[in-house]
Amino acid sequence: MPNHDNNLVYSTESGRIHQEKTEKVTPSDGFAKVRRETKGRKGKGVMTISGLGLDSKALKALASKLKKTCGCGGSVVGETIEIQGDKRDAIKQVLEKEGFKVKFIGG
Repeated sequence: MPNHDNNLVYSTESGRIHQEKTEKVTPSDGFAKVRRETKGRKGKGVMTISGLGLDSKALKALASKLKKTCGCGGSVVGETIEIQGDKRDAIKQVLEKEGFKVKFIGG
């Protein structure tokens, strides 16, 4: 029976071994889903944008562009972008310029 040890941590020849982390990106269905959420934020409104199908660097760059355009704060959590406040029109314009189809979800 062959030994498949893919979790090698230390080798006497080279010391500690760091394995490369592979990032899994959920593929997009062609629509950027924009949703307004207040749950768990003490009533403060946040726009969440999901379904983009981008890697973490591209998500951070797009989030930075959205924050500058909207003039507000925000962050990247997992594969979603959170933008503070209710800036649907500005978010839609930026996403359409980037080539995404925008779909508003919820009320």
